[in-house]
Amino acid sequence: MTLSPEPVVVRRGSDDPTAPVVVLLHGRGADEASIIGLADHLPAGPSYVAVRAPIAEGGGYAWFANRGIGRPVATSLAQTMGWFRAWLDAEHPDGAAGGPVVLVGFSGGAAFAGGLLLAHPGRFAGAAILHGTLPFDAGVPVAPGRLAGVPVFVALGDADLVIPRELLDATWAYLTGDAGSVTTTWRDAGGHGMSAGAVAALGEWLTHL
Repeated sequence: MTLSPEPVVVRRGSDDPTAPVVVLLHGRGADEASIIGLADHLPAGPSYVAVRAPIAEGGGYAWFANRGIGRPVATSLAQTMGWFRAWLDAEHPDGAAGGPVVLVGFSGGAAFAGGLLLAHPGRFAGAAILHGTLPFDAGVPVAPGRLAGVPVFVALGDADLVIPRELLDATWAYLTGDAGSVTTTWRDAGGHGMSAGAVAALGEWLTHL
C-alpha cells in the first residue's frame, strides 16, 4: 500500500499559532473538501484543518484498508496513524507552544479519530466520533479506563444503515461506560449524516472544551 507523501489540507478559521486546532477527518470515499464546510457552522476561534486521507479509493480517499464496513485492517490502520502523527508532529509538535488539538471525525474518519485517541489518549484534548465506530479488534487498546478523563463527543443516528448496528451500539456503550471518558452524547432518529441538531450540539461541546 502506497500512502500519499504528505497530507493535502484546507484551512478555515484562526491563523493564530496559539489557537486551538480542530482537525476534521472526512468519511470513506470522500475528501477534505467534503468536510471543511462543517467549520462554517462551528464556533469561531479555533483553527480548523481538514485533512485528506492517504489512500486513494475510487473517486475519493480512505483512512485505512478494511475487512468490512467499520472494521479496519490492523496493519493498515497502524501505518496510516503513523503517517498522520508524523504530519501532526511536524506541524504542531506535542508539548510545544500552541493550542490544544481536537479530532473531529465523520464515519470512516470517526474510526480513524478513535484509533488515534485510543493509541495516544494524552496527545489530544478531545475527539468527536460522528456517525461511526471505534476501531475494535484493530490493534488499538480498548481496555476499561483507557480514555479516563478525556473529553469525547459521540453522535449517532438510530436510522443509520451504513455502519453496522452492533458496532454503533458497542461504540456508544464503551464511550458512555468502560472508557472512562467525559462523554457528551447526541442521538437522534436520523440516518448516516449530521443533522442540524447534531452540528449545534457539536458546536456547544467545542465551545465548552
